[in-house]
Amino acid sequence: MRPRIASLPPVALAGGALTVGIGGLYLAGLLLTGGEIEAGTTVRGVDIGGLTREEATRKLERHLAAAAPRKLAVQVGDRKGVVDPRQAGFSFDVRETLDRVASTGADPVGVIGGLFRPGGGDIEPVVRIDERKARTALGELAETLDEEVRDGAVSFAGGRVEQTAPRTGYALDVDAAIGSLRVPFLRGAADSVTVLPARESRPKVTAEEVRRAVREFARPAMSAPVTLTAGGRRFTLPPAVLGEYLTMRPDDAGRLTAKLDSRGLRAAPTVAGVLNGLPTTPRNARLGLEGDRVVVAAEARPGMEVTDKALGKAVLPLLTRSGTARTGEVDTRQIQPEITRESAARLGLTEKMSSYTVDFEPAAYRTTNIGRAVDLINGSLVMPDETWSFNRTVGERTRANGFVDGIMIFDDQYVKAPGGGVSAVATTVFNAMFFAGVEPVEYGAHSFYIERYPEGREATVAWGSLDLRFTNDSGKAIYLQAESTDTSLTVTFLGTKKYDEITSVKGPRTNLRQPAKKVSTAEKCVPQTPLEGFDVTVERVFHDNGREVKREPFRTHYTPRDEITCEEAPGKPRP
Repeated sequence: MRPRIASLPPVALAGGALTVGIGGLYLAGLLLTGGEIEAGTTVRGVDIGGLTREEATRKLERHLAAAAPRKLAVQVGDRKGVVDPRQAGFSFDVRETLDRVASTGADPVGVIGGLFRPGGGDIEPVVRIDERKARTALGELAETLDEEVRDGAVSFAGGRVEQTAPRTGYALDVDAAIGSLRVPFLRGAADSVTVLPARESRPKVTAEEVRRAVREFARPAMSAPVTLTAGGRRFTLPPAVLGEYLTMRPDDAGRLTAKLDSRGLRAAPTVAGVLNGLPTTPRNARLGLEGDRVVVAAEARPGMEVTDKALGKAVLPLLTRSGTARTGEVDTRQIQPEITRESAARLGLTEKMSSYTVDFEPAAYRTTNIGRAVDLINGSLVMPDETWSFNRTVGERTRANGFVDGIMIFDDQYVKAPGGGVSAVATTVFNAMFFAGVEPVEYGAHSFYIERYPEGREATVAWGSLDLRFTNDSGKAIYLQAESTDTSLTVTFLGTKKYDEITSVKGPRTNLRQPAKKVSTAEKCVPQTPLEGFDVTVERVFHDNGREVKREPFRTHYTPRDEITCEEAPGKPRP
């Protein structure tokens, strides 16, 4: 009798069959995979199938490091360069790569799934980027590959036209460039050039505009000289001179426009040599006397001024012309003199108001210094209520201003200094002013009395400390006429008399003081004779219609003039 087999429910059988089937597949999967990495898996051609994770790590680190590109050729705009991936922070991330290809160990789904895949296949390695290093490397690259935009330009050199081609500007976009290098690094594209993303700047002045400017202006401008006439004088400007002061500048729309440096051209030797010869300063009519009546001894002459603007206005239109049309006239502005034959009477310059002469001992330095001061004073015109200044008119008494060393008083004694003798001119002007009856504003006598001058009616000047000034309160203009010889000088005031006559009354010397005796060993010592000091008052008396109308006192204090004897310093002979 055969043993009896207990029957199982259908569901149980099915479940048992399912359990046995899955278990078999799981066991088969484990046997087939043989490790963590699925068979047939490669990373960039490196076979890691069937290896453990540790084995695959070592193998990939060795092979991927060797396979990584050592340089990447890049381009920004028209410029090419090279990026070192290692310095830029590019590398292969082996760990992350294995995370993508490794199986899940004993997980039934992963193991069994491997039975139905046709091998792991080739996997691209994961690229890791150190963004800090990448930004630094690409920032340094931008310094060499970035290109500034350049406008087209037209310039002139030596009478020739020079053209500058426009150029598009490129600025590397560092943020975008980091991502754009990932694929070239992954593929090891060392020989191919990667165009990096960059911000583009277009030139405002185009090549077409450069060609137009050259055709329409630049070449015609340099084609031939320009000839100008100013104030009756003719001069020629060759292309080399014109080009030195000529430029073409773009306007807001990028159109090149010609610009002429008129001031620079006006100062150029070719131009200045001619225009500076024009009578730019007007010359007043020179007045003289016939008896006491004022006459015109020499006619006035207007001045001519050629402005920078007028020069530029004359030159620019001629530059695009040809032949005889490149000739033009420069507008000149006439500057009228203050005193002309017609204006003299209107200004009140009709008669002699006063005149005074000072005589002096002949000396070369006096002749030079007095003559120079007289030249500067002669022809001075003082309008009503205007103040005249000796220092402002004559200027500083220096060699550069035409003065030489002479004898003058400094610190109560005679010394040698530039401008010595000019006090004679100051005294003469003072007396002419005194007898013309105009108002003194500033004056000062010498520290001690000088015998050739009238007591209390003389003046001296010192640059920066003492001036001789008067205000014209006559109601009409005053003309100063000055002239000199080797032994005398005369100053005459021409205008309209306000009073019939002006006289001088001198009082007695008072407060007498005796001089001292001194010995000087100074190198520039000047011997000095003694003279007592004193005070004196001179009155200016005004007469009108035959009677005295007022008096003005002029008080002067003179110090004693010490006797000075010059001797050699011990051990040092005087020059």
